[in-house]
Amino acid sequence: MIATQNLTFAYSPEKRFDFPNFSCADRETMLILGKSGKGKTTFLHLMALLLKPTGGNIQINNQEISQLSVSQAADFRAKNVGIIYQKPHFVHSLSVMDNLLLANYLAGKNQAKQMAQQLAESLGFAEHLSKKTTQLSQGEQQRVSIARALMNKPSVILADEPTSSLDDDNCLKVIDLLKKQIQEIGASLIVVTHDQRLKDVFEKRVEL
Repeated sequence: MIATQNLTFAYSPEKRFDFPNFSCADRETMLILGKSGKGKTTFLHLMALLLKPTGGNIQINNQEISQLSVSQAADFRAKNVGIIYQKPHFVHSLSVMDNLLLANYLAGKNQAKQMAQQLAESLGFAEHLSKKTTQLSQGEQQRVSIARALMNKPSVILADEPTSSLDDDNCLKVIDLLKKQIQEIGASLIVVTHDQRLKDVFEKRVEL
């Protein structure tokens, strides 16, 4: 479960955001919508502990996390939050498999090679596990990014435009996988998107 209350953030006195209160329960999905410049990605980065709010509270599993130190936030994020970035970030010197297993390493967990293999098969890139991420197409990289976010069975999955680079078939495949995964591991799923295909897929929404 994740919830926010009276959350605010300011890049400068002129650029300030006040976000609505919301909560997303375990095994529930929330879609965050809004025009460009409304702070959708900022909202997501606050929940991911990549930014520190200027005011308000963020709770994950009933734990207040908004005031954690940088090192505490990094440790909490690695163990409890799966992030799917709009533009995938990888260690290019590592193989696809090793980039997936890196998520386990950063969280201090055992390498889950079998889970990595299963996710790769579900998302259709199993034949690319030994390749470098630079050898993959943009859509394939996005699917690897999604798999990596699931590697530690996080409490919360935060996705920034997870389907923007995918065709219709893979878009539906990814959404079905994410929905299935949050049911299996009991996670909350927050999706920030402009993708019109997703508006009819998720019932619960927040407009910024």
